[in-house]
Amino acid sequence: MLTGGRSSRMGRDKALLPFRGAPLAQAVAARVAEAAGSTTLVGDPARYGGLGFPAIPDMYPGEGPLGGILTALHHTEADWNLVTACDMPAIDSALLRRLLETAENTDPDVLIPARPTGLVEPLCAVYHRRTLAALEARFSGGVRKIGAALEAVRTVRFPVVEVSCFQNINTPEEWSACER
Repeated sequence: MLTGGRSSRMGRDKALLPFRGAPLAQAVAARVAEAAGSTTLVGDPARYGGLGFPAIPDMYPGEGPLGGILTALHHTEADWNLVTACDMPAIDSALLRRLLETAENTDPDVLIPARPTGLVEPLCAVYHRRTLAALEARFSGGVRKIGAALEAVRTVRFPVVEVSCFQNINTPEEWSACER
């Protein structure tokens, strides 16, 4: 599952930024599909349906990334769901595959990459379908920050030393610095 969309700081839809001859979301989705076997985009099907992957409407438009994660979990039939943001151009399919394999072997509610600094990457993590009720309850209670919602589930950290793959695009300057 891939989430993403418009950024107020970018002034345009990050998912559709041109990246190596295709929209950024299409490139990221291809890496997710390589690791997970399939990919579904969360966002307007009219806008993203032409990217070569199924697209489902965000159930909570304008409510941030947690709404996208909930939408993905509502629509999945898979136990394990690799959720990534659409704006990580350097994301690596080998890392994504390791994340999925580790989640399957250790059975957390959420397996979340953690940088050496302790910073975690909730928008490149594996969510078990069973987390839906707990995350939905937090969301219904007004929580919009992913970190606060994750307090309701058993989250296991996955140490990652090489963190450049998590660089996301939020500003025109970051996009300019991105190797395209």
